[in-house]
Amino acid sequence: MDWYLQVIKKYTVFTGRASREEFWYFMLMNILISIAVGFVDRFMGWGHASGAGLLGGLYSLFIFLPSLAVSVRRLHDIGRSGWWALIVLVPLLGWIALLVMMAFPGKPDNEHGPRHDKTTF
Repeated sequence: MDWYLQVIKKYTVFTGRASREEFWYFMLMNILISIAVGFVDRFMGWGHASGAGLLGGLYSLFIFLPSLAVSVRRLHDIGRSGWWALIVLVPLLGWIALLVMMAFPGKPDNEHGPRHDKTTF
């Protein structure tokens, strides 16, 4: 949960770097919260036929900028420009390419700053 809160605290920080651990733990918590919000939406009858509900929509709006920011910082950690996040606009292949890039290990100190984590996994 600490990684999730750390990303939320850096709500719109697009500079610097994010480790694999920070990115993936944030995404895991994001998915778990989204599932829980979906259950609440369905239980309260706020869901629609498309699967989106009131709370789910509000949560998506809340989490959009932190998700984008941590993705850009993760790309910085592997030595790429944050503009690579736009690759998701390419249907299907863009998402796959970005997912693979997010799994790469971070580079040593680069133009986006020094590494904050010294883990090698």
